[in-house]
Amino acid sequence: MSKNAPPNCRFYFEDYFRGQETIECRLSKGRESRHWHRKICDTCSVPDVLRETNCPYLAIEGTIRKQFLSGERMEIFVICTKHSAQLDATGYCARCAAEQDSLMSDVL
Repeated sequence: MSKNAPPNCRFYFEDYFRGQETIECRLSKGRESRHWHRKICDTCSVPDVLRETNCPYLAIEGTIRKQFLSGERMEIFVICTKHSAQLDATGYCARCAAEQDSLMSDVL
């Protein structure tokens, strides 16, 4: 188990009910994904994307892949389900931003 504090991620789950330890990542993963372990959360970018996104219609899928010399890492695939657009690793959707700006201009 990692010595770091538990990650602040909505997909991280741990349960120690009656001595049965359950620790898992509940992010949907691709078919070619490797087995998840807690150390992957230390370098995962999903919490940053969830914190910094402007898109309320975000869908994320992760794939754990072996990286050369750096161990295993979570690679994420991010889309806006409203506009059916693939987003970059920041989770910024230009169309959602334009809609939000138009709503704010209508209010003011």
